[in-house]
Amino acid sequence: MNTNQQWIAPELYNLTSEMERHPKDRIALKWLQGNGNYEEITYGALLEQASRLAGGLAGLGLNQGDRVLVMVPRSIIAYVIYLACLKLGLAVIPSSEMLRAKDLSYRLRHSEARAIIVWSEACGEVNRIAEDLPALEHRLSVSGNSDLTGPGWTDLEGLMEGQPADYPAVASRRDDIAILAYTSGTTGNPKAVVHTHGWGYAHLRITASLWLDIREGDTVWATAAPGWQKWIWSPFLSVLGNGATGFVYNGAFHPDRYLQLLQDQGIQVLCCTPTEYRLMAKSETLPQYDLSHLRCAVSAGEPLNEEVIRTFQKHFDITIRDGYGQTESTLIIAALKGEPVRIGSMGKSIAPGIVEVIDEEGQPLPPGVVGDIAVHLSMPALFQGYYKDPERKTNSSHGEYFVTGDRARKDEEGYFWFEGRGDDIIISSGYTIGPFEVEEALMKHTLVKECAVVASPDEIRGSVVKAFIVLKDGHAGTPELAKELQDHVKTWTAPYKYPRLIEFTAELPKTASGKIRRVELREQEKRAAQQ
Repeated sequence: MNTNQQWIAPELYNLTSEMERHPKDRIALKWLQGNGNYEEITYGALLEQASRLAGGLAGLGLNQGDRVLVMVPRSIIAYVIYLACLKLGLAVIPSSEMLRAKDLSYRLRHSEARAIIVWSEACGEVNRIAEDLPALEHRLSVSGNSDLTGPGWTDLEGLMEGQPADYPAVASRRDDIAILAYTSGTTGNPKAVVHTHGWGYAHLRITASLWLDIREGDTVWATAAPGWQKWIWSPFLSVLGNGATGFVYNGAFHPDRYLQLLQDQGIQVLCCTPTEYRLMAKSETLPQYDLSHLRCAVSAGEPLNEEVIRTFQKHFDITIRDGYGQTESTLIIAALKGEPVRIGSMGKSIAPGIVEVIDEEGQPLPPGVVGDIAVHLSMPALFQGYYKDPERKTNSSHGEYFVTGDRARKDEEGYFWFEGRGDDIIISSGYTIGPFEVEEALMKHTLVKECAVVASPDEIRGSVVKAFIVLKDGHAGTPELAKELQDHVKTWTAPYKYPRLIEFTAELPKTASGKIRRVELREQEKRAAQQ
């Protein structure tokens, strides 16, 4: 196929070059803490801090290609850390603050990370890792508090002292690794997705231009938190790569608080999860807010309800445009700027032929026929591969296409209509959750004999995690035990994965060979939601 040449990066390319071309005195970030603390920083000052950190990291002996796990909250220092690592050609492993010792241990061992950079409040979770980590040489804490970190940690701010303010970026190539993102799988441990500097180049020219419509000088609020690929997509690359001002709010979500901030900050571009939009749309005070500055509002992570879109149209004369992508790619289907919006549709492919609905042989299907959503392998913003597992990408490809795991149909005019997951992955409030991790945690409880975890439809979150549990003989399910099991899961894996619903059952549906039929349980939940 004819790949869009403007999405292919120069052979020698480092992502940080995108941020260095903007006026140094322009505000890059406005940061607001939930308690009212406020900071802002210019592009010049942001890049100076990144250079100083790059010099400090280089002084530790970290070299191009080394892996560094980063776990920090919404903060200005998060941007500094990512820029510094990319300047040095280090591969960043984005990690949510909600990850537990078990999650972190797997990522550190699998990636053979040489360093970890963690907010001081999260150092205790790292200290709880029991397994040996032979590759890990440096533990760096942010906002270092020795009472929280313990021995063996280096203060990040101290590392930056005395370093040059203009540390040069390494001469990385477009195929050099930039991001190593871990994503949930249907079975086994998370997969490590390799993204290159060239991926970032293509992402900027697709997502920021065709969908977010970010313009120089815009104030942009993308609510994703560091640790997620969506943070790299929008708050980091799309904002800073286009010379906009990013608004960063590090506080608890409340619909009225978000609406007030949208008004007070004069936000021009908003990128939220469907859950956040749903809750804002339900606010009784919605009509009192003035969002006349808002030019573009987009949603990603899961399909957005028609009612929510119409509510925002009615009150603010703005149409929320859906977008679809995954950790392995970038935006690939969307209600693109300038295109007519079909409410209920996912939108169109970012370019003709890039995304298709295909059959099992890898052949595009005619309009109206349900099949697999798949991305052409030549797409520059498709991932390089799975780290240490080169065959997995091949096994997930049919013909000339990489299969996403979602199913849809395409109409005569090229609009995609979502039909559901083709596997057991659960999407809840924008979080991607693999059933294996939740089931593994549940099985560690002494009373659990068997379990199966599936998506259960939910009006606000899209879906929630539901666990069907068979207890060991002689034990009965009670509300108290359900709460105990929920708390148990939170101690073993990231809290957002815990089962919000638990149903005790005498047995689980299985195939003749004894494999649990999660699909039967999923369909059961769908039928119950429709009643």
